[in-house]
Order: sequence, then C-alpha cells, then structure tokens
Amino acid sequence: MSRHKSAPTSHSFPAGGNAGLSFCPEQPYLAPVTDDELQHLIEDATFDYTMGENDAALAKLARATSAAPNSFPAWHALAEVNFSLRRFDDALPAAEQAHRLRPDDLFINTTLSRIWMEKGDKAKAEHFGAQAKIQGWKEQIKNPESAKGL
Repeated sequence: MSRHKSAPTSHSFPAGGNAGLSFCPEQPYLAPVTDDELQHLIEDATFDYTMGENDAALAKLARATSAAPNSFPAWHALAEVNFSLRRFDDALPAAEQAHRLRPDDLFINTTLSRIWMEKGDKAKAEHFGAQAKIQGWKEQIKNPESAKGL
C-alpha cells in the first residue's frame, strides 16, 4: 500500500464531505450590501484612515468595491486613500474605475491629474486637470450663486 495520498476524485471527499470545495475559489462570496451599509462602510473606512488605521481603511474599501463594483464613492475613496499613502500604482486603477463610472466628475478628474503628476506623466496630468477645470466651469454656469464667493 502506498503512503502517498491521492487527490480526491469525484466520488471520494476528504473527511468532512465537500465543505472545502468552492465553485469560485478566487472570488470569495460577499453578501450584497444595502446603500446604507455601503455608505457606512465608506465612512468607517474614511474615519479609520484619519485615525491612522490604514490597513483597516483599505480592507473596508476593498470590501465596498467588491460588494458594490459600481459605487463611484467607494472607488474614489479607495483612490484617495491610496494616493495619500503614496501608493500611486494602487491609486491609479481605483481612480480609473471611478472615472469610468463618472467621467464628468470634477473631483475624480482632479484626483487623476494629481496621480499622473506624481507618476511623472505631465501630459496626462494636464489633460485631467483641464477636464476638472471644464467641469468646474460647467458647475459655475449651472449655479452662478455658488461662484460669487470665489
């Protein structure tokens, strides 16, 4: 009798049945979150970051973006936290995803401009900076009262 264990077949499972099997092991199941839960998750992550709990903040934002991949605020927060931690290679894909969700958002265009400037691509930084200015002007045209104090 061989001392080597063979891999389980479709008819034999290790002790405990098939509990260790997963249909999609690289993507853990995340329960859907409500809009309120998502907002609290983002706010908690922001608070954690301000308190110096960077790993906890990033973990919460990773959960938020996984559970709600179309959440602009979650992606933008993830980009900003990574940017503040000088993790530009992590900030960029988060900012790009936020930009795909809201390409006309003044703040994500500003974030992308700042990231590209730090990464040394002045042309891309200027492109997104110009987009942010255009969005700012559009906001002033829509709401001239808000621009009076400037």
